[in-house]
Amino acid sequence: MSRNMLIIKGGTIVAEGRSFVADILVADGKIAEIGNSIVADEATEVFDASGCIVTYGLADVHVHLREPGYSAKETITTGTKAAARGGVTTVCSMPNLLPAPDAPETIAIEQQMIDEQAVIEVRPFATISKGRERRELADIEALRDLSVGYSDDGNGIQTEGLMREAMKRIAAVDGIIAAHCEDDSLLHAGYIHDGEYARQHGHKGICSESEWGPIKRDVVLAEEEKCRYHVCHISTKESVAIIREAKSRYEHISCETAPHYLVLCDADLKEEGRFKMNPPLRAAEDRAALIEGIKDGTIEVIATDHAPHTAEEKSRGLKGSAMGIVGIETSFAICYTHLVRKGVVSIEKLIALMSENPRRIFRLGGAMRVGERADIAVFDIANPYKIDPAEFVSMGKATPFEGEEVYGRSVLTLFGGEQVWKENK
Repeated sequence: MSRNMLIIKGGTIVAEGRSFVADILVADGKIAEIGNSIVADEATEVFDASGCIVTYGLADVHVHLREPGYSAKETITTGTKAAARGGVTTVCSMPNLLPAPDAPETIAIEQQMIDEQAVIEVRPFATISKGRERRELADIEALRDLSVGYSDDGNGIQTEGLMREAMKRIAAVDGIIAAHCEDDSLLHAGYIHDGEYARQHGHKGICSESEWGPIKRDVVLAEEEKCRYHVCHISTKESVAIIREAKSRYEHISCETAPHYLVLCDADLKEEGRFKMNPPLRAAEDRAALIEGIKDGTIEVIATDHAPHTAEEKSRGLKGSAMGIVGIETSFAICYTHLVRKGVVSIEKLIALMSENPRRIFRLGGAMRVGERADIAVFDIANPYKIDPAEFVSMGKATPFEGEEVYGRSVLTLFGGEQVWKENK
């Protein structure tokens, strides 16, 4: 064995619906062998994964890397290193950028920065509309092979006509829409959920229909236009019900939710910017519906919507702070602690939600199989730790989970066989 080999020894491998203890031999950037008692020679590095979960790298299909345009919030370097720290080896980067990636020449600017800085795989989204202004469609056809899909994330497409035209053209190139569903006419300057906490504390609320109304419109259009359609960051019980019914009729509809919507609700709010995101934390019954959605397969993906801001932008309380929290470094630990350890879903289901399903839906490739690129994540589930934003690699520090004790710290992340994150157990 040569010096570029690594054996990950004695971990519990979770892949394709099953768990088993085995060793993994990594050689020349690929998974060379999966088996029992793989023997190392003196030149081979060995990583002891006993007491750990070993998975194919997580895939987060909703990440804001903020470059080009907003490097005071995050850079591709810090964002992808943060992903590596979280066991994430593939991210899909959202197009809320300057310039917006709405044509080959603008997405090329982002791609050059990715090529120069990223330590993991980054697959950029192109915009649906020019400049994300929702008036005229972007160069859909020319962007197809340059992007993972199309999104105006942060802005909802307001008119049925523009969304239908987008679906028609995106379906023609076999692309996928990742839709931010938000009806601007129903926002009324709200900034948290229109629920009990807002009423008790004098805050302006965002109604649930602002999310589920556009979803109800879009699932019909997607079926009619035969377009692959994915709903971003769903948060309401009505959204779950609409998508569940639509999926029974048309197979190319999918959706995601985020860890914070599965764990928190508006009863957990505090008067701090780290609890402010869009969509907002909803009511307890919405959280319960989301959990049922992941259990029955309506929701196939957990993604973070990792959205870093500067400390100043997040220091203005619930009313004045920017929308968005970070989560890519803690997503597995939060979900493992609250969903797997509490018996809500199995570890096999969680890995499907965080790695296998997003890879399938967005055609990202990769699996825990011999011959595949060695993108591997190892999580220590035996030893708890406290979430401390001061330790984050991300430039963003705002998390509602600050100080929480969790299980599932990422201790080793490989990308193409290279160690892009390593921490002692």
